[in-house]
Parts: sequence; C-alpha cells; structure tokens
Amino acid sequence: MAANRRNGMASPAHGLEDILSPAAPHPRTALPNVATIVTTVAALYFGREVFLPIAIALLLTFALAPLVSALKRAGIPRIAAVIVSVLGAFAALALFSFIVATQVSELAQNIPVYQANILTKVRSLKETGVGGGIIAKLSKVVERVGQEIDRQETSPPAATPEKPREPVPVEIVSRERPLEVLQNIVGPLISPLGSAGLIIVVVIFMLLEREDLRDRFIRLVGYGDLHRTTEALQDAGKRVGRYLLMQLVVNIVYAVPIAAGLWILGIPNALLWGLLALGLRFVPYIGPAIGMLLPLFLALAVAPGWSLVLWTAALFVVMELITGNVVEPWLYGSRTGLSSLAIIVAAIFWTWLWGPLGLVLSTPLTVCLVVLGRHVPQFEFLDVLFGNEPVLEPHARLYQRLLAGDPDEATDHAEEMLEEKYLVEFYDKVAIPALLLGEQDRARGVMGDQQRRQVAESALVMVANLDDSAHEEAEEEDAPPAAEEEPDDKDPSREDETELPDGTDLSVLCTGGRGELDDAAAAMLAQVLEVQGTTVSKAGFADMEPANIRRLELEGIDTVVVGFLNRDSVKHARFLVRRLKRAKAALRVGIVFWSQGPNEDKEAAAKLARDINADFVAHGMVDAVVGALSNEPPIALKLVAKRRMRRQRATSQKASAAST
Repeated sequence: MAANRRNGMASPAHGLEDILSPAAPHPRTALPNVATIVTTVAALYFGREVFLPIAIALLLTFALAPLVSALKRAGIPRIAAVIVSVLGAFAALALFSFIVATQVSELAQNIPVYQANILTKVRSLKETGVGGGIIAKLSKVVERVGQEIDRQETSPPAATPEKPREPVPVEIVSRERPLEVLQNIVGPLISPLGSAGLIIVVVIFMLLEREDLRDRFIRLVGYGDLHRTTEALQDAGKRVGRYLLMQLVVNIVYAVPIAAGLWILGIPNALLWGLLALGLRFVPYIGPAIGMLLPLFLALAVAPGWSLVLWTAALFVVMELITGNVVEPWLYGSRTGLSSLAIIVAAIFWTWLWGPLGLVLSTPLTVCLVVLGRHVPQFEFLDVLFGNEPVLEPHARLYQRLLAGDPDEATDHAEEMLEEKYLVEFYDKVAIPALLLGEQDRARGVMGDQQRRQVAESALVMVANLDDSAHEEAEEEDAPPAAEEEPDDKDPSREDETELPDGTDLSVLCTGGRGELDDAAAAMLAQVLEVQGTTVSKAGFADMEPANIRRLELEGIDTVVVGFLNRDSVKHARFLVRRLKRAKAALRVGIVFWSQGPNEDKEAAAKLARDINADFVAHGMVDAVVGALSNEPPIALKLVAKRRMRRQRATSQKASAAST
C-alpha cells in the first residue's frame, strides 16, 4: 500500500475571504457592566438628533475618503477635492430623491385607473372558490358580526318616536393667510433640509481634518499601543469605505436590470421601482423583499391575468440569486464579516434606536464596531458578539461538545474539518488537544468521574463515527496517484513534511495508560494506524493493571503503544514497560506522552526512552505512528541498578562460600 500521508498536508481552504480580517480569539473577553451599556444606549436614544447626523456624516466620510485621495493624487488641491466630492455626492442624492418624488406623484394620479383590474381579480377568486370559498366565508362572517353589533346598539326602543330632522348643509370656508399657507408648506421641510445641511458641513470638515481627528482618537483610545490603534483606524476606513462603495456598485448592478425588466414587462413607473430597489437593498434581508412587493402589487393591478405577476416575481428572484451568488462574491469576496444573526439583531436595535434611517445604517455601523473590536482590546466584546469568526478554537469547541455529551455534533465538526485536513492532522491538532483540556480539568478537580466517563464515551463514539472517513482515506492510499498529481520534490512547502510509513504485515496493540481519556486517545491512534494498513487491536487502561497484563493476548503483536495525557506519569510508564517486556521479551513497547503544539525535541524523547527502557517515546500523533511502525528490533529489558547490585552481591557471596 502506498504510504503518502504527510504531516501538515491539507487541501486549500474553501470559501470566500471576509471583509473583516480574522483575528485569533483570546481566552477571555471582558464585558462592559450593565450601567455602561444602559448609559450608552440611553445617550444614543435621547441624543439621536445629534448622533444620527454625526453617524451619517462618519459613514459618508468613509465612503468619500478614497475619492478625495484619488483627486489629490490627480493634482487637485485638498479643499477643492473635498468640496467637489461632497457636492457631487449630495447632488446625486438630491437627483435620486427628485426622481423618486416625481415618479411617486405620477403613480398616485394613475392609481384609480387600476381599481377595476383589482376588483376583477377579487371577483374571480370568489367565483372560483379558491381555498374552498374562504374569501366568501370570511366576508359573510364579517358582515354578520357587523349586523349583530348594529342590532345591539339599536335594540332599545325609543319612548316617543321623534320626527327625523332634515340635514342642514354646512360649508367650511378656509380663511388662511398667505403667510400661513407658506408656513404650512415650508415648515415640514425645514428640519430635513437643516439636517442635510448640517451633514454636508460635518462631512466637509471631517474630510478636511481627517488626520487631526485620527490623532485625537489615537490619543484618546490607544496612545499606549500606537501600532494596534493605527491598524484599527486604517482597517476601519479602508474596509468600511470599500464595503459602502462595493455595496453601491452591487445595488446598481441589481437595480438596472430590474428597471429594464419591469419596463419590458410593461410595469408602470419602472424607473421608480429600479431606484427603490437600489436604495432598499442597503437594508439587510428585508430591503429586497420590500422592493419586490410594490411592483408585484402594481403588476396585479395593471393586467387582468396572472402571468404578469409571475413574470415580475421571477425577475426579482433571478436577479437576487445572481447578485447574491455571483456579483457580490466577484466584487468584494464576501458580505459584511458579520454573522447572520448579528445582522438581524443589529437591524432591530438600530431601527428601534433611530427609526428607518437606523435600519439603513445598521449594517455599516455594526461593521465599524466589529472592526474596532478586532483591533482595540477595550472593545473586543463587540467582535465576539457580532463577528462571524469562530470565537472558540477548534479543539476547545470540540471539547465543549464532548463535555456536553453530544458526539453527533462533535462528529459533524470533525467531518467539516476532514474536508480540508487528513485524519492524522485532525487528531493531532484538534482531538488530542481537546482531550488534553479534559485532563487539565480532571487534574484541577473540576471534572467528576461521571463527566470524565461521559467525555471519554463521547470521544469513542466520535471515533467510531469516523470509521467511514478512515476507510475512504485508506482507499485513497491504495489508489495509485496520477502522473499529474505526483508531488514536486522542489516544492518548499513539503520540505518539513514527515512521511508516514506503511503498516502492512505489522500488528500493533494500542492502549490507554491511566484512565478513560487515555483510552479515547489510544482509539484515535489505532484508527490512524488502520489507515496505514496496520493490523490493530485495542485494550483499556484496566488491562494494564499488574494482575491483568499477563492475560493480554500478545501472540502475534509486534508493538504495544501506551498513551498518557498526564505528563506526570513517567514512573507509571516505566513500570508498564517492564511488565510488558517481561510478558513477552521480543515485544516493542512505545510510550506516548500526548502534548499540544509542535513535537518536542527528538533528543529529549530518546533520552527519556532510554530512562524508562522503552523502544520509543513520542509526544504527537505523527511520531507515535512512525515509532509504532518502525522495523527496529526491540530493546532488551535492562535490570534495575539495585537489583543488579543485589545479584552481584549474592553471586560474590556464593563464590566466597564455595572457595571456603
């Protein structure tokens, strides 16, 4: 069987890079106290008239900063570049608003024309009895309830019927002054126009004084760690600006075919629906759905049949699929770097806080917070709560599932990793470190006997569930590699890889040293050896008791490998080696002191092997497999120094007695 397993080999990771660069999670993240959270939320809520324009201005600054930098590189002075960028952006927004308002006004004038088609569709539904006449039944129920209410209100008879009075026509004449009319028209526009002007001014000054604001933020937050704070600011500005710009491009690519398709289908005001689709797609999840409902309703009103409604729905669904699965990954590789639940929660929170504008701003604002949390330790909890990166390391996540007694989810986690890793890598880098966490908890006294047995049983179930994956790897080993798949000897990435030997015609016994967790680690080693073609048998730590060792079936066994998760088991390992070699002299005995991280010094391992009279000592999965499948002859059992002295003394005494 071809032995082509190598330590460290892994297929390229699949998936797309996120907008937010991954960061290694810390063991513990400090959370702010309740008073801080309540104070911050209350300040944002009651001060929304101040904070909302500042937030909009901040995001627009991030979006326009690359444009200002490009104009400066083209030779335009800084002030002119800022003014041109800001006025151009707000002119585009004003034009967008004007077109939308014009289209809405035109649509409002044409709504009565579509009333007949809507009534026709309602009658057709009633006549065909869709849903067993549900519409008719509901209408009758509502009508009966209304009649009963009217009957109860008019049931008491009047004592003396009075002659009904004739209605007197009344005409209401409005006598508003021209100044009041002007005030009623201009009054509602003062607040939004004032906010828009304030935002323009703030954006201009933020762009003009970007460097000064950056220095002030560094002095306030991260003066003690300039590198980390500078990286956070650069990362936030670059990534948020790129997100907003790319999202705008994506929305335009989405909206143009929508408007063209609706115009071809004959939907009135197609330009309006395209612009609304462009704007509403900034709202996560519900924005595209809202943008689709209004054209669907209009398609229902325009044509007497149902085909136009179906074509309109198909247009939106196809464009959403193409945009979400082709255009977005092509343009910026991923979405926001936020988890899906975080996007929804952020949308709810910012909508409650700042209304519809908060809903539109929810995603970019949360992206800013998560970027800040990934680089500034004081805000790390934001990255933990809202980021899409795993907050637990793989081995800690696996241990948590084993501790919860959930081997099925642990198996799912393992199979996901086996899509990119080999079995020996998964056990060496993830599963064994997970068991080491359990051993640490046991040594600290925080894990009881029942929990320890549950973790061990869950690990054994997971190993059994991975038998299919192990067999698939063994079949891949047996298959001859194609000519184009042969490894390149000059590839520098393969220089440090250790080739696992072939285990055919070898028989190995794997056993735990001192507990159930050791047995689980031994089962993992046994499965890796089976992939290499080895005949493997397993035993438990109870079989290593002095009274049980001689009962082991060691005939035909070439090597026994005993594993310990507890590194303070050297004396116990020495006794086990001695007993096993006494049971069978021609037996190779290896000891594995499992450790996390890179394999330890080979010279130190060899010295320890000589001290305990073992054939080899390993600290990782790869070294354990290499030692177990070695063809070196077994080391003879050495006598203990004290026992050798006693025998020498007894021999000398016998010799002296014989001479006398």
